[in-house]
Amino acid sequence: MLRALITGITGQDGSYLTELLLSKGYEVHGLIRRSSSFNTSRIDHVYQGPQEHGQKLILHYGDLTDGSRLVSLVGNIQPDEVYNLGAQSHVRVSFDEPEFTGDVTGVGSTRLLEAVRLTSPQSKFYQASSSEMFGATPPPQDEDTPFYPRSPYGAAKVYSYWMTKNYREAYDMFAVNGILFNHESPRRGETFVTRKITRAVARIAAGKQDKLFLGNLDAVRDWGYAPEYVEGMWRMLQADKPTDFVLATGTACSVREFVQHSFERVGMDWEKYVDFDDRYLRPTEVDALIGDASKAEKILGWKAKTHAKELAVLMVDADVTALSHEGTHWIDTPRF
Repeated sequence: MLRALITGITGQDGSYLTELLLSKGYEVHGLIRRSSSFNTSRIDHVYQGPQEHGQKLILHYGDLTDGSRLVSLVGNIQPDEVYNLGAQSHVRVSFDEPEFTGDVTGVGSTRLLEAVRLTSPQSKFYQASSSEMFGATPPPQDEDTPFYPRSPYGAAKVYSYWMTKNYREAYDMFAVNGILFNHESPRRGETFVTRKITRAVARIAAGKQDKLFLGNLDAVRDWGYAPEYVEGMWRMLQADKPTDFVLATGTACSVREFVQHSFERVGMDWEKYVDFDDRYLRPTEVDALIGDASKAEKILGWKAKTHAKELAVLMVDADVTALSHEGTHWIDTPRF
């Protein structure tokens, strides 16, 4: 049985990756931070208690800021594959908390790489890199495009990218960077712009919200569907040689267009409900990110199937359904 360790297991990508690996027969170990509130909702449906026979999903308390804990965990687990998805991943928030973002999103990857090097050097290592590393460099962007980050988050991801590449070359580790362009789903956090939009559309259509306030509507992004992208992550670690890959749809969609697609799904005119608020602007903006994933298609056989319009539709539908069930559930007893 193959064994995997996932940081950021409670996030959008971590939950979909967990489902994928469990379906392939892996034993999955996940790193979660201790919190006084429940933070495992995205993986509750696959949770297995320690009393269950043949437990395949095992959660461990830990944090990317705690190097000694990472060393002990990796050493004890001896994973075949390590997926570093944990980060302070909100770009706008990174301007408010640049030091914390650098520590977790940047140096945290080095702590994990060092833990693998010291205690489990045979482990294959996946680093969640980001299209935000390209920043101001004009599209299309691929594996050879120069980095020009425009946020503390993007800068931290550039640091992690180069540390991953350095560990690969210095210590002959199977370490890869997955440079993923924006990928969304109904499990995306509610403060991220796509989910903020689709959740607001559902609430406005239901008469529970009057307005949606947004920042830069002209920003262009390459939006794909998260479950497809975690399949790409897994394929990177099954390749014959460790190398870095871009995952993207290759198509452009502005925030304005995503808003339009979302409101069209419920038959409403978006311009009647959307207002501008400069509080949501970044100090330095990224105008356009559009990826070229031809290398991943050629080597991994990976190609995005879901594009922005279809993504907006499925996310609005999911938020409309979720809203219809609000207030019908109660909090269960915590299981971990």
